[in-house]
Amino acid sequence: MKISACFKGLEYKVIQGNPELDVDEVIYDSRKAGPGCVFVCMTGSKVDSHRFIGQVTASGCRALVIERALSEEERNMIPKEALVIWAKSSRQALAYLSAARFGYPAGKMVCIGITGTKGKTTTTYMIKAVLEAAGKKVGLIGTAGVVIGDKTYPTRNTTPESYVLHKYFAQMVEEDCQYMIMEVSSQGLKMHRVDGIMFDYGLFTNISRDHIGPDEHGDFEEYLYYKSQLLNQCKTGIVNLDDEHFEEIMKQVADSNKSNIYTFGLESKADFSAGNIQYVSQPDFVGVDFKVEINDGLRLGRQMAGQGKPLEVRMNIPGKFNVYNALAAVSVCSFLDLPRESICHGLEHLYVNGRMEIVHTSRRCTVIVDYAHNAVSMESLLLTLRDYHPKRLVCVFGCGGNRSKERRYSMGEIGGKLADLCILTADNSRFEKVEDILLDIRSSIEKTGGKFIEIPDRREAIEYSIVHARPGDMIAVIGKGHEDYQEIEGVRYPFLDRQVIEEVIQKLEG
Repeated sequence: MKISACFKGLEYKVIQGNPELDVDEVIYDSRKAGPGCVFVCMTGSKVDSHRFIGQVTASGCRALVIERALSEEERNMIPKEALVIWAKSSRQALAYLSAARFGYPAGKMVCIGITGTKGKTTTTYMIKAVLEAAGKKVGLIGTAGVVIGDKTYPTRNTTPESYVLHKYFAQMVEEDCQYMIMEVSSQGLKMHRVDGIMFDYGLFTNISRDHIGPDEHGDFEEYLYYKSQLLNQCKTGIVNLDDEHFEEIMKQVADSNKSNIYTFGLESKADFSAGNIQYVSQPDFVGVDFKVEINDGLRLGRQMAGQGKPLEVRMNIPGKFNVYNALAAVSVCSFLDLPRESICHGLEHLYVNGRMEIVHTSRRCTVIVDYAHNAVSMESLLLTLRDYHPKRLVCVFGCGGNRSKERRYSMGEIGGKLADLCILTADNSRFEKVEDILLDIRSSIEKTGGKFIEIPDRREAIEYSIVHARPGDMIAVIGKGHEDYQEIEGVRYPFLDRQVIEEVIQKLEG
């Protein structure tokens, strides 16, 4: 590929060399550099890869993208025949180069991007379930990794680096995926990982204060700004009308794009609304029944004809919050010309690993695994389970080590107020002692007067909750969700909450 052809729409300047130079590969790890590649130098919070220019050119690389002025020493390491391009943002340049490197694969699928503070993962899996019920092949990228067919590939970030994204997009196209669904994090938007991708549909689930700190966002305003940018990077946008920040979100949408924004909600008159919500709790089923009303004025696919007739939905995961997620999924799927039956079937037979995952339900108890790992998500989860009027609501949780202590205090307070019994235990203790983490949680839970016990070993804590369950109890094992490890002193040991629960139940039932 010719580098100059990749940079259309970017702010850049050729410092030296021939911009018509052909390259075969895009590199941002200096250890992989060699002849025929373009190396993208980036100034990160911990590493400035401009410092590796000498190493890269010594390996035979003759094309560089830089984003800052070079020192005399760095300039002297660049051969005179090499191409050097200055870009306003190297990360943006990497995104454009990566798309070209893999032949612009995102444009060969229907691309659905989902952002928001809560519900992204669940909503992506809801849409995936509906599409697969309609016989479509789907690729998915998010917190739980990359899913293509029946294979899952782990990733380090919710929204991976742009090169990794386009590499997986290309694999999806090669494996005949018609749709690509991905969680688009605020960090992914801020770090230009999805630059150059025009999503067919962009969905904004909700927003609340989170991800604000030294290595994330400076304040809530910045967080909201970056979340909102997805709506400027899609052909059709769908937003939660009930969110208290709806008006602030819409202020960030370009005037040229506002006519392409639709809404969903439970409390307000939205384009897609849900009502007649009924919480269902039976020995063999826990979930929600509800009806979806669709604005008659919307131009939807022919298979959604008769949209004046409500869509009757049964969802096999509990809670009002998941009604919002399901409604968001229905909103997107309504534009995709899918049979109504596929929408209903997908939501009734949904499986989301570690997100409101009902691992066991019987007359003995119901056991749920969820990823809730901060006060906002924990409160939402426990309030949701309260709607099912359990005999007791038992919550098994801990907090991660080497993270903000405020999270421990707030989760302890929420647990003490909303659960009938909290079982405090280990999470990913990292380089802290479990006992110290539990001491912090205990300091806040004691102030609430809530009942709790401490069992530091997570396996023993889970087993205790089930062995001592009373008929009608709901047990929520939270904090790790889909994670299949416990991180202790820098080592990840195999551990999956669901597997432990299944082993305990099997032992009890013989």
